[in-house]
Amino acid sequence: MKICIYGAGAIGGYMGAQLARAGADVSFIARGPHLAAMQANGVRLQIDGQEHTVKVRCTNNPAELGTQDYVIVALKAHSVPGVVDQMPPLLGPDTAVITAVNGLPYWYFHDHGGALSGTTLESVDPGGRQWQILGPERAIGCVLNPAAVIVEPGVIRHVYGKKFPIGEPSGQITPRLQAFHDIMAAADMEAPMRDTIRDEIWLKLWGNVCFNPISALTGATLDVLTSDPAVRALSRSMMMEAQGIAEQIGVNFRVDVEKRIDGAGAVGAHKTSMLMDCEARRPMEIDPIVTVVQEIGRKLGVKTPMIDAVLALIKLREGVNQGTARPRIKTIESFTRSQKAA
Repeated sequence: MKICIYGAGAIGGYMGAQLARAGADVSFIARGPHLAAMQANGVRLQIDGQEHTVKVRCTNNPAELGTQDYVIVALKAHSVPGVVDQMPPLLGPDTAVITAVNGLPYWYFHDHGGALSGTTLESVDPGGRQWQILGPERAIGCVLNPAAVIVEPGVIRHVYGKKFPIGEPSGQITPRLQAFHDIMAAADMEAPMRDTIRDEIWLKLWGNVCFNPISALTGATLDVLTSDPAVRALSRSMMMEAQGIAEQIGVNFRVDVEKRIDGAGAVGAHKTSMLMDCEARRPMEIDPIVTVVQEIGRKLGVKTPMIDAVLALIKLREGVNQGTARPRIKTIESFTRSQKAA
């Protein structure tokens, strides 16, 4: 089985190393010092108190690898549009694309059956390029529940969790879904097959839509966010807005909002990925996690005042981080001066 990990960072590297140890023909697409270290020394995976060195083919050029049985897209979600044009050499007529990304995937409304069936999401898939190039029919959904970190270039430490729920957009248990489930099991990773993968995607997004941006704005870890009464109330308001939208497009939430918040708090003093990106002044996964909920709400005519407010703040925070924030409205003082000068 040929499997390409497109974006062999912490989670992608963990998945790929385990799949290679189970006998799959794994290749990595990576970049920078991390790529160089893996090319020179293999990927070093620290897991369950042991370290394993795994040799896999590593490159930054997909054209070197040929067609694959599975392409696991494990990039930060906002990075995918920038590289989708490089993916066709990996795609044969039967290649499946595993969307192991945060937020809503590009294929979300494929085989949906609702009022928005066939709709592309600009905040996730600008111009519908992923839909056109990867094709929604290739897609298999995957939810990332585990955590891993890059300790240093080429060295990945598994932190917790081994469960990656997967599912076809159609809800069917297809041979390709079963085969991927089986190789994940052989690699000591759980990939339960869901006939309602969208519910699983939303269950994670439900917390991310509030906890990620609020943590990046405040610097607080999950235990602090969920135990502060005022922040908990804000998170609850954002989540209820998201739930109202999701339920209109057929999502079923198997837990209530308080249990979901408590579940996040139980993780402990954990920094969200958005907070870590903010601290490192890297671009944040704002659009696929937060803007996308606003976008669907607007398509449905549903207002999202709390999400809108937090989204405006985190967008400005990113602009300040990236040095792109600029005054857009004149202050009263500058307006008065300009009027006097005129």
